Amino acid sequence: MRLYFSTMLFAALAFAGCSPNNVTIDNKIKTHFDAKGVTGSFAIFNNGSGQFTIYNLARYRDTAYLPASTFKIVNSLIGLETGKIFNEKMLIKWDGVLRDFPNGDSSMSWNQDLTMEEAFKRSAVPYFQEVARRIGKDTMQFWLDSLKYGNKQMGKTVDQFWLDNSLKITADEQMGLVKKLYFNLLPFQKRTQEIVRKIMVQEDNANYRLAYKTGWGYKENGNALGWLVGWIEENKHVHFFVLNVEGPHDTKPGTIRQDILKAVLKEQGFLEGKR
Repeated sequence: MRLYFSTMLFAALAFAGCSPNNVTIDNKIKTHFDAKGVTGSFAIFNNGSGQFTIYNLARYRDTAYLPASTFKIVNSLIGLETGKIFNEKMLIKWDGVLRDFPNGDSSMSWNQDLTMEEAFKRSAVPYFQEVARRIGKDTMQFWLDSLKYGNKQMGKTVDQFWLDNSLKITADEQMGLVKKLYFNLLPFQKRTQEIVRKIMVQEDNANYRLAYKTGWGYKENGNALGWLVGWIEENKHVHFFVLNVEGPHDTKPGTIRQDILKAVLKEQGFLEGKR
C-alpha cells in the first residue's frame, strides 16, 4: 500500500498549505464530538488533491496546545538520530517506581521493562522521559529549533516540557510534521524516519493502513486535552489527519479519540477500501 509519486508531485502536495481555496468546512463533524461530551477540532488532508476538510478552522489553525504524548514522535526521531535509541527493540529497564494514571488507576503497562516500540504503543511517559534525559537539554533544544516545532519552548527541565504547557503546538503544525515524516522530508536520516513511521502503524489490513500517535494532558486551566495525529492509506492514496479534543479535567481518555476518528472516517467513506 506504499505510495509512489514523482519527486515534483509529492513535493508540491506535501507542502500544500491551508488556504480558503483548498478548505472545505464540515460542521457536521461536531456531532461526533458532542456525542463524547468534548469540544475540539478535526482536519483531514487529501494528499492527492491538496484539499483539506476541517471542522473548527480557528482552533485547528490558530490555537496552540501542549503536545502531550504526540511529542513521542519527535522524541523518538531525536533519540534514534543521536544514537540514544539504537532501534525500536532497545530495552530500558523499569526504575521500580510504581506509577498511577491521573484517574488513580495503576499504570501497569508502564511499570515494567519496555522496548522503545512497546513504550511508544503504550504511550509510556517514563521511558521517553529517560530518553529525553539521555538526549540532554542542549541537544533537544537544537532539534526543536531545527524542526521549528511549535513555540520551541522547553522550560526548566528536559523531561517535562511537553507535558507541563511549556511547549505548545497548533494542530496545523502537527499536520505539517506528520506529512513531512511520511515522505522522509524531515532533517533526519531515512532509517530514523522509517522506524518511527513503522511503529506509528496501529491497524494494517486488506482495506486500509492506519497510523497515528495519541496524546493526553492537561491545560493550565485544568481542562483535559487530547490528540490523535497520523494518516490513513487506502488504494495507494494517503490522507493525513489531526484530531484535537478538550473536556473537563475528569474526562477519561479511554477510546474517545479513536471513536471520534473512526466515526468521521467512516462518514467520509474510509475504512472499506473504497477511497
